[in-house]
Amino acid sequence: MTNRVNCGVGIGLLVAIYSALKKYPVQPGLLILGDLSIQGNIKAVRSLAEPLQLGMDNGAKKALIPTENKRHFLEVSADIMERVDPIFYSDPLTAAMKALGVN
Repeated sequence: MTNRVNCGVGIGLLVAIYSALKKYPVQPGLLILGDLSIQGNIKAVRSLAEPLQLGMDNGAKKALIPTENKRHFLEVSADIMERVDPIFYSDPLTAAMKALGVN
């Protein structure tokens, strides 16, 4: 019998830590989606429509989204797609750099 621990960290937390260390503010109006597994893999969001709608309703203009979720944009309404710009990332450092607007 193998014990499995399902553990992850939100990319938002990693961005916040990176922001504090580098003393750069996170871009205003940015929604950050995605989790990082204990193995270091980016986990896709199960559904994009609900968190993007909620973010848009609360003033989000951009959304940081795992690259794995590109194929899930068929479930997102046209209204959301017109009002919230997606920013895709495939690793935590890229996510942090994009969230802070650092190239």
